[in-house]
Amino acid sequence: MRPLQPLALTVSAPPHRHCGVTVRGRMGNILLAMAPAVVMAVASFGVSGFRVMAMAVAAAILTEAVCDKFMDRETQIHDLHAAVVGLSFAFLLPASAPWWLAAIGSAISIVLGKMVFGGLGGSPFCAPLIGWAVCRLSWPLFMDLDASMLNVELTYPLAQLKNFGLGFVSVTDLGQLFMGRQLGGLGAVQIAGVLIGGLYLILRKHISWIIPVGVIAGALITAALFNAADPNVYAPATFHVLTGSMMFGAFFLATDGPSSPNRRIPMLLFGLLIGVMIIIIRVYGVYPDGTPFAILLASLFTPVFERIRPKPFGVR
Repeated sequence: MRPLQPLALTVSAPPHRHCGVTVRGRMGNILLAMAPAVVMAVASFGVSGFRVMAMAVAAAILTEAVCDKFMDRETQIHDLHAAVVGLSFAFLLPASAPWWLAAIGSAISIVLGKMVFGGLGGSPFCAPLIGWAVCRLSWPLFMDLDASMLNVELTYPLAQLKNFGLGFVSVTDLGQLFMGRQLGGLGAVQIAGVLIGGLYLILRKHISWIIPVGVIAGALITAALFNAADPNVYAPATFHVLTGSMMFGAFFLATDGPSSPNRRIPMLLFGLLIGVMIIIIRVYGVYPDGTPFAILLASLFTPVFERIRPKPFGVR
């Protein structure tokens, strides 16, 4: 009788099956989805817009490389996540932002929004929003738009609404707003480009449609209630959706994997909460556009939303 031969077993860490999606591939698709808004931003703001985006991306990549060196681990800049963080942060900046603000804010996004939590996937907040919040609170004058530095004939509708009232908003045509004919976040106000990129990510199944729909629905419902109460004071719901960084936040920031829920009902509630808070901040807050703060605040409720789950099979 032949002796039994020991089985050749391979021991490895999960996952044991791979769907074929890599971090680099996913980030590459996000950068591709942001490309239409990049093109529109450069067309609207010229060299000033390109300068801000290039500086933010370069600072994010360099900062991550330095952090990896300091943490004595192999660099991960080849996965393109740092480039996504840097470009997302740049999309929230005005085209008039100085180079040092783009560099410092992008570096803060990487350090405080990603690396202090151990790297990709560990942060409870969307990394670019951390850098934006620090810059917004630390250097508010430089975060505000300075139209005199830009050779463009555009206005900031949300600032006009906040500071002077609905009657002083100079751009109300939805077509112009949709095509980015407004001041605001450099790439975030390029609504047409953002929408094209967001739909691309949904079709490629890189993000779920539930959170963006929840954000837009929450904003539409809340803004419509305010407008119905007094249409002479509160802007129409469509105006709010097509101004500021709401659409960019709905498709690119609120859908950040680590900081958002991953079940259907929690995702819908998460999106609705963001949409409602955006309008509340715009109406009662001191900032014209409350999208970044709304997403940051909603991220605090993600663990609560994650507790909403189906009952185990057989449990009454």
